[in-house]
Amino acid sequence: MNHNFEGEDKNLMWEEVSTEHIVQDEWIDFRKTSFRFPDGKIFEPYYTYSRRDYVVIVASDEEGKYLCVRQFRQGIREVTTEFVAGGIERKDGMQFGDKGGHAFDDSLEAALEAAKRELLEETGYESDDWKHLMTIPSNATMADNMAYIYVAKNCRKKSEQSLDEMEFLNVKRLTAAEIEQMISDGEFKQAMHVMAWLLALRQ
Repeated sequence: MNHNFEGEDKNLMWEEVSTEHIVQDEWIDFRKTSFRFPDGKIFEPYYTYSRRDYVVIVASDEEGKYLCVRQFRQGIREVTTEFVAGGIERKDGMQFGDKGGHAFDDSLEAALEAAKRELLEETGYESDDWKHLMTIPSNATMADNMAYIYVAKNCRKKSEQSLDEMEFLNVKRLTAAEIEQMISDGEFKQAMHVMAWLLALRQ
């Protein structure tokens, strides 16, 4: 079924009046924008940002256990359990796109390459059985980057971890029941990763 709401959406669009780039460095483009609402009123400031697209991988090994990582997340100041994830390298070397621009050449191909690289670097595992589940905005309210969700099955150990200088993480092999319990207990604290898990269960 094709839902076409385009005609109805015209009276919902916000018009960008002005934008100030508060921080624009190699890591992020953080903006303060003035918008005109559909009723003509001006609202400001509205804060948004651009960062790189990234991948999330629900990976399971040959025993059916899931490869998770434990690492510190500065937003909530906690060590969390989550799936392997990481940024997609851009051909222009930037960490973010221009306004509304997250795309680059062969985006799905680049995303799969990133997923394979992140899995190997963070866990030392590799897989020949990959499936792309979804590409979805990471945070449509405030950001323009996309999350590429993958499943990798029958992963096998190939090497030791090869972590970036900012990465400090431990690998955990968990059963499906353990992940379900952690989610129920509020101990699996990455929203996009929980969504990835629920998508994977539908396969």
